[in-house]
Amino acid sequence: MAGFISLRSGDRMINAGSLRIAGSELPVAQRRPFRTALRQARRAMRPSIIAGRAARTEAAALLRQPVINQAAVVAALDRARDADMVVRAAVERRAVGYAATLPPDDRAKLADAMQRRSQKARPAID
Repeated sequence: MAGFISLRSGDRMINAGSLRIAGSELPVAQRRPFRTALRQARRAMRPSIIAGRAARTEAAALLRQPVINQAAVVAALDRARDADMVVRAAVERRAVGYAATLPPDDRAKLADAMQRRSQKARPAID
């Protein structure tokens, strides 16, 4: 997942990485199982998601202190990033596992959509 965005759908937010969005290019019959697989991977990683949120909350609280302990803020942000990467890796592994079950044409659609998203997300390099 090259990036992470939130989409608003009615009253709820859908957390969507580029793999999930790329999955919208799959045939209708494959979309729901693909998204279900990604959702199951995220549910399995719930403790890491909670740990990441807690670390960001801690970092925010530390930034509010009259005297900032920079090392503690950086350490909390490091923990948050590490937790996020553990979740990302698990979701990506599950997506690849699901993609491996698809016919070559469907895998190509997924790959093309991922590549387009990657090209859109590239920062300008001077």
